Amino acid sequence: MKALLCVEPGRLELVDRPAPPAPGPGEAAVDIRHVGICGTDYHIYEGKHPFLAYPRVMGHELSGVVAETGEGVAIAPGTPVVINPYLACGHCVACRAGKPNCCTSITVLGVHGDGGMTERVVLPAGNLYPADGLSLRDAATVEFLAIGAHAVRRSRAEPGTRALVVGIGPIGLGAAIFARIAGLEVTLLDASAERLAFAHDRLGFSAGFATGPDAEARLMAHTGGEGFETVFDATGNVKAIEAGFTLVAHGGSYVLISVVKDRIAFADPEFHKREMTLIGSRNALKADFEHVMASIRAGKVPLDALATHETTLEGAALDLPRWAHAKDGLIKAIITVGG
Repeated sequence: MKALLCVEPGRLELVDRPAPPAPGPGEAAVDIRHVGICGTDYHIYEGKHPFLAYPRVMGHELSGVVAETGEGVAIAPGTPVVINPYLACGHCVACRAGKPNCCTSITVLGVHGDGGMTERVVLPAGNLYPADGLSLRDAATVEFLAIGAHAVRRSRAEPGTRALVVGIGPIGLGAAIFARIAGLEVTLLDASAERLAFAHDRLGFSAGFATGPDAEARLMAHTGGEGFETVFDATGNVKAIEAGFTLVAHGGSYVLISVVKDRIAFADPEFHKREMTLIGSRNALKADFEHVMASIRAGKVPLDALATHETTLEGAALDLPRWAHAKDGLIKAIITVGG
């Protein structure tokens, strides 16, 4: 079978590999149909992902069709599915608490092991969710949107309250969309005028601000000096994360979606006087995947606007390196695999 292999940083090859073995008990073989290209995939290609072993088949935003099942699997061959790429141990402290998204020994497809930029994968059947009512292309967007939906659910923000999303790449846009679905009054902050214009013109977000020396003053004026009941950070930037603390309203919450390999510092008096809640948000749960799928079926997610680029498994060997360096107009690129 064909697979797109990142042999080493900066080098992709379309290769032929043996098909995976038949699924064992509790497993299913899935023929991959679409793969969303994530920022993680660009980082792997560029050699910027820590602790990653090459060669690696990338891809964790996946949809496909069940081809074969092992013993004890209820899902039927021929079922279109969304794939949850987070493989959890099932018995650690987090898994026992119903939080497999932060399993102590989590394995993510395409990062810790080979992923879905290939024709077939074998996975635990519990990681497959029927994509009823969704096209397979749309189903490949569910995972990245579920990360934003999870962050919004973690925030416990009340409808009608103000939310600021800082950093409107695909993850930030997902958080903004699901904050809006949750009834929050959403404001955006980003360094890119192009992305702010896209969010306004194509996604209908009316309140957007550019970063700059006076950004805090402009945002505080926008809220009558009160700040935002909830701030979501999706920048992956230490300075941006640290600057976000002062934008949280008294009694509010700060949700960190992005992760940085560094220490985050803040002024404790500013934190305490707000009685601020600081929340980490990692990956997503089945409930988030289901919420995203229901929202897509209800027409609440503008997927045609978000899916800006398309390619094939063969074409991705040339397109992915190009998009890694030329992101103008790029929100989400989707690979079509097979028929």
